[in-house]
Amino acid sequence: MFDVTTQPVQMQRSHGEAAVAFAGARLAGLRQKGSAKALLPRVRGVPEVVFLNTSGGLTSGDTLSYALDLTEGARAVATTQAAERAYRADQGPARVSVTHGVGAGGWLDWLPQETILFDRSNLDRQTVIELAPDAGCLMLEAVVLGRAAMGETVGQMTFRDRREIRRAGQHVLIEPLLFDTATLARAGNGAILGGARAFATLVLCAPGAEDAVGAARAALNEPGVEGAASGYDGKCVVRLLAADGWPLRRQILKLMGALRRGAAPPRVWQL
Repeated sequence: MFDVTTQPVQMQRSHGEAAVAFAGARLAGLRQKGSAKALLPRVRGVPEVVFLNTSGGLTSGDTLSYALDLTEGARAVATTQAAERAYRADQGPARVSVTHGVGAGGWLDWLPQETILFDRSNLDRQTVIELAPDAGCLMLEAVVLGRAAMGETVGQMTFRDRREIRRAGQHVLIEPLLFDTATLARAGNGAILGGARAFATLVLCAPGAEDAVGAARAALNEPGVEGAASGYDGKCVVRLLAADGWPLRRQILKLMGALRRGAAPPRVWQL
């Protein structure tokens, strides 16, 4: 007789790290490892950085890290090549770390495409943007709970998301979010999200950014999207709710134009 001991199946995990640095308009550093890549498309004017997760999505045990360092007055637009997808994860969370630094006189537009959370997904993410005293940024985060066009519903999930902006080492924005199965139940009853399944936040952070509230409010005109903008203490914050990701995306593009003074969106964002 054979003594067969059943061992738990160890699934292959995806690990990726991509880091880019600019000094002025010059590329000063590029590091890529595992499933994470950084593409540098040829564009006129402000450089673009497009981060990419070649694994196609995230599940239990996966790790992903993106970083961009801007020094010596550098300016850049950073985004992701496609929507990030968090799939079913029954053995713990996938983890994502985003860390960007903006030096003196610099500016960063961090405009990742939406994160799609599938049923039974488990994602733990942290985004930190460090600003020099006179630097500025525009930060976007958009989340879609399943794809309505595919008939997908999300009944169970865990999503921990923490976004921070620091200026000269001091916090100017802290936004922790926990969205789990219990939260979804309340959302289904209209207690939160107003029945929406897609939501987003845009934060413009710079001296005088509160003056952009008027332009942001004027751009809140996409049918099927509910939004509001407020300004205070060097920030303009816009929050959006939508029934699905497509109208949310159109509204975000309108806000990009308003908050970026008409600058074209990153090429991967264009409809």
